[in-house]
Amino acid sequence: MIEYYLIFVVVLLLLAIFDLVVGVSNDAVNFLNSAIGSRVASWRSIMIVASFGVFIGATFSSGLMEVARSGIFNPQYFSLADVMVLFAAVMLADVVLLDTFNTLGMPTSTTVSLVFELLGAAFVVSLFKIAAAGAGAEALTTYINSGRALGIISGIFVSVGIAFVCGLLAQYVSRLLFSFQFEKRLPYVGGLWGGLSLTAVAYFLLFKGIKGASFVSDGFLAWVDTHLWWMLIGMFVAFTLIMQVLFWMKINALRGVVLVGMFALAMAFAGNDLVNFIGVPIAGLDSFLAWRGSGVPADSYMMVALDQPVRTNTWLLLLAGAVMVATLWLSRKARTVTETEIGLGRQGEGVERFASNPIARSIVRAARDIGGVLSSLLPAALKRRIDRNFERPQTASAEEGSPDAPAFDLIRASVNLTIASVLIAMATSLKLPLSTTYVTFMVAMGASLADRAWDRDTAVFRVSGVLNVIGGWLITAVVAMSMAGLFAAILYIGGMYALAGLLVLAGYLIYRSTRLHRAREEESAERRAHYERPSVSLAEVFHETGNHIAEVLDDIGKALENAIGGLVKEDASRLKKTEKKIKRLIDRNEGMGDTLPQYIRKVEELESEGSKTYIAVYDYLSDMLRSSRSIVHTSRTHVENSHKPLSQSQYADLDNLYGQTVGYVHAIKDYIHRGEFHDTAGLLVKRDEVMAFLEVCIERQVSGIKARKYNEINTGLYFTLLLETKDFMLVSGRLLGFFESFSNGDKVSVMQQIVG
Repeated sequence: MIEYYLIFVVVLLLLAIFDLVVGVSNDAVNFLNSAIGSRVASWRSIMIVASFGVFIGATFSSGLMEVARSGIFNPQYFSLADVMVLFAAVMLADVVLLDTFNTLGMPTSTTVSLVFELLGAAFVVSLFKIAAAGAGAEALTTYINSGRALGIISGIFVSVGIAFVCGLLAQYVSRLLFSFQFEKRLPYVGGLWGGLSLTAVAYFLLFKGIKGASFVSDGFLAWVDTHLWWMLIGMFVAFTLIMQVLFWMKINALRGVVLVGMFALAMAFAGNDLVNFIGVPIAGLDSFLAWRGSGVPADSYMMVALDQPVRTNTWLLLLAGAVMVATLWLSRKARTVTETEIGLGRQGEGVERFASNPIARSIVRAARDIGGVLSSLLPAALKRRIDRNFERPQTASAEEGSPDAPAFDLIRASVNLTIASVLIAMATSLKLPLSTTYVTFMVAMGASLADRAWDRDTAVFRVSGVLNVIGGWLITAVVAMSMAGLFAAILYIGGMYALAGLLVLAGYLIYRSTRLHRAREEESAERRAHYERPSVSLAEVFHETGNHIAEVLDDIGKALENAIGGLVKEDASRLKKTEKKIKRLIDRNEGMGDTLPQYIRKVEELESEGSKTYIAVYDYLSDMLRSSRSIVHTSRTHVENSHKPLSQSQYADLDNLYGQTVGYVHAIKDYIHRGEFHDTAGLLVKRDEVMAFLEVCIERQVSGIKARKYNEINTGLYFTLLLETKDFMLVSGRLLGFFESFSNGDKVSVMQQIVG
């Protein structure tokens, strides 16, 4: 029997390592974003500072481990057998859930996931125990610490509003104090501001957070409490003088404030969130050690020991810190999550990841109306004075959108880090499992709003993005509770066999998500490499657009073949997959459209034809993809609705038509690869042949309608296929004409070199 539960313990400890990896990959966004977004230092320097913060902060988390042990359920009513099932379900659900969010690039709360996983698993295990005892539903309150759970949950969600307001107010005051041309004002007020920031961080992090450290004696803590105010005054004076001297020496000490703030936030993250990753496995290990020598059956040994205060071994905390640091450096998914928050807080223009939605539009309109009313109450002179502080220099505005430009300046970065680290350290000192993700994200969003980063062109997309992230948080709670509860039920019934099966399932899901993330990352890296070049020549433009068109045409040809094949065989699955592929092509092309201004700026000034190429290619491909999607979608809808199939003669005509169309598409692709831009006559002949047969198909359908051979549904499908194909052919003709127009003059030799 000991070996049986020893396996559970080993599995829990292995899952702790995986949970550290996936958890840090998601939570790294909390302390890295401001430093990376402001480009305060090189990536390597930022990571070194953050690594020290995480490693040191890991030793401060011991006092929070009770949350995983007795914060949600009453352990004295659970046996060792019960808690092993409960803990295994929680860890399996946590690894799968966090890895999924990492793959999607969405920041979520590891604290919320832990709390709701504990709640879901404890709820299900309690139901089994209640059923076995023949008790009623009212007995559930005996097992679940509902008051504590509600307190934790409400505290987490209240922190969202507090963090947003604090970030908004702090950034607004800071911008009024410094303006966007903060370098001019730093010699006058920078020392005082920097002294206050550093003193606040030092107080809340060192003199509050240190109380959770396992190596700090009670005597030292008492001495700190006695001399706290004198130490604060001394630190404030020292920090202010140091900062002021640096500013007088023309040294931008704001970089130091940002790096110190990031270090502090990394420590606060490790101190507050380490419990989310290793608290449950350590509780499982302690449970096993407490039972091992008792001689009592596992299903009768009640876990009273988990209700006692605990200080986790410092060596275990250091080992966990080392894993977290290694993950920081090696995790590629962490960078994906980071891009989401930086994009939503970005000061300048760029590709907006999130589309607008009705709720976001309503919020933006309401905010504009309220802002207009409030603005009308202020004197005109005061409004002009305020607006001057929010005017960005023309040089900064010109650099926005460049891959080398920071997403926001050092003032906002320092506010983000200082306010977030203070709030998190306060919660850590009070042993509240506050969500670092919620706090840092909402502080950053509040600061972005105050900084007027959300203008008329971007506000609706940024608000939509924030709503998507918050919606993901709510989904986290629901999915975490449901998944952990389901896993607990499976483990409670299936025992060791169920554990093995769930481990295999979790491994498969992680493997699959990793492959998906790698594919997306490669595509993103290709786009970045294309975008980050300082300039683009006409030759490069034609080389890239030609390859892009050829690639898309190849995919369109396959999609058209699958559309007709799926329609003939009434294969809805094949049509669904084809439509998804077309949708990905459309999304990729729309991404090209979103970045047209950046591409155009990079085209060499004397070669404006390159800019026209980008615009034309985007336009032609948009039309061709739209027609292709309509063909596939109409075919899929017809099959899924189980409508009558087309007649044999109609299928024969479509097979002939699309055979010619696909052949024509491949001919265009070969034409682009050959670079024979001066001769489109052969292709135009092929196009005219397709168009002529298309007219024959239309005439046959009209005749069939008059003879009452075809009903409305048949006609709607058939005409959609024919007319969308006709549109496709017309656009392809314009595409050929566009290429031929560049075959005049000296452009011929350039393009022949491109493809030759």
